[in-house]
Order: sequence, then C-alpha cells, then structure tokens
Amino acid sequence: MQWPDLEITRLRALVLTSAAACVLSLCANATSASAASCPDASAAPGGTEASVLAQATLCLLNRERSRYELRPLRLNRRLTVASQAHSSEMVARQYFDHVTPSGLTPSARIGATGYLTGAQGWTIGENIMWGTLTLDTPEAAVEAWMHSPGHRANILYGPYRDIGIGVAVGDPTDIAGPAGTYTTDFGVKRLAARHAR
Repeated sequence: MQWPDLEITRLRALVLTSAAACVLSLCANATSASAASCPDASAAPGGTEASVLAQATLCLLNRERSRYELRPLRLNRRLTVASQAHSSEMVARQYFDHVTPSGLTPSARIGATGYLTGAQGWTIGENIMWGTLTLDTPEAAVEAWMHSPGHRANILYGPYRDIGIGVAVGDPTDIAGPAGTYTTDFGVKRLAARHAR
C-alpha cells in the first residue's frame, strides 16, 4: 500500500496564485488548446453535469499520461462514488482535507465502496482541488495538479489503472460566487491468484 504526499497546502496556494495569473490573461492560450482536444475542458460546474465534467477531466488526465507513454486511466464506478461523495461532503461541511471531520481516511472511504474487495494488494492516491470563477473548470484543476509535485506524481504514477472523479458545485470555504470542488481517486489492485484443479 502506498499513500503519496499530496501537498494540499501547496495546491491551495497554487490555485490562488493561478487566479492572479489568469487575470493577466496568461491562461488564455492554454485554455483554447485544451478545449480543442478535450470537449468541455473549460466548462464550469454550475452549468454542466458532473458526469460531463468527469469525462473532460479524464480526457485531460489521460492526455498528460500519454505524453509520458503511460497507459490511460479508466473510470471506475466505485471510485467515482467515493470521489463524488467526498467532493460533495467537503462543500456541504465546509472543510478541505483528505480526512473527513469524522476521521474517515481515503482508504476507508474507498474501501466502503467495495473497490478493494478481493484485493491481495492495492495502491491508491487522491488529489483534491477547488477553484472559483475561471479556476473551477476541469482544465484549471488538471493544470493546478500538474504544477504541484505530489499531485503530478499521482497523475503520472504508471501502475494506476482506475480512477474515480467527483465534481461538486461550490467550494469548501463558502466564498460567494461560482466555484467547483474536485476529487480524483486513483487505484490499482492486485487480485489473489486463483488455482484450478
């Protein structure tokens, strides 16, 4: 089992720093390029279904992995249940952390979905992010993660095969205005070998 250092404080600082950069129109070229290759990459959570945003996020993440000749991730229903529940809970309960206020860790949340059932070994990772205005899109989330070493390591960890993506409207700090909160849960399982007689 592995739990990479996720550097949440650094991501929060990066999201705020990125806001200033985008105000200066430094994000315009990246936005148009991503939107062209991944539909709905610049869509906002308030006006777009979570499943559409999840597909756009998956497309962007797999585009990053393909640059390093890594296998694409595939959406996993159980991981998506864990991811969506975590994003929604962070917004509803106003916290931003991998561990819930009641003490549930990512492995406990993911395990409760049945994803780890039957696994002899497993590795999971989680990235979380929230942003407002133009920083609440799938493209902004992936860009922020790729500029944070711990989050980037999760995205580019070669053995990962599965991913869950959850997007909730709103932010964990109750800022007025449009916002989105993202959770991605990564996983790979080693199943017990079966012997036939």
